[in-house]
Amino acid sequence: MIAGAGTVPLRRLVVLRHAKSAWPTGVADHERPLGPRGLRDAPAAGRALAEADRLPDLALCSTAVRARQTWELAAAQWGPAPPVRLERRLYGADVPELLAAVSEVPDQVLTLLLIGHNPGLAELVLDLAGDSLGDALDDVRTKFPTSAVAILAWHGVSWNELAPGTALLTDLVVPRGKEHA
Repeated sequence: MIAGAGTVPLRRLVVLRHAKSAWPTGVADHERPLGPRGLRDAPAAGRALAEADRLPDLALCSTAVRARQTWELAAAQWGPAPPVRLERRLYGADVPELLAAVSEVPDQVLTLLLIGHNPGLAELVLDLAGDSLGDALDDVRTKFPTSAVAILAWHGVSWNELAPGTALLTDLVVPRGKEHA
């Protein structure tokens, strides 16, 4: 169920799992870069958001290399990119930590992009979504793969009002870039 509408603004939380990473030997997990598929898929995620007219007013992004690269490649598809806040606490964050970061977002932000990692992101989507359009919620329960984009909509005056079951999962896409011959 979505909290009361009317004059309360519609807000969107766009959740983007980082694109597919590489696993280079001897590289710490936080420093792992995107792999070849991730380098193709991250721009496709940016294009999908632009095509759906779901560009963010602000982005919160994990400081992990693969998340930052996902942000940079996705945002490069949009013309001027919105502001981004790199947040170390999003690396490996669970639902309460993710919600704490979201709750600090200024009220004037209506669409927020959150770029991070599983399992936290999938759990966040499942926790916040009281319902979904189509089978999107079941699809997230099955798998929230790399480059997946979930869009949650809800009505609220402030981001700190976002709570379990208050949002509607309106979209779930897994954009894939094309391999070049």
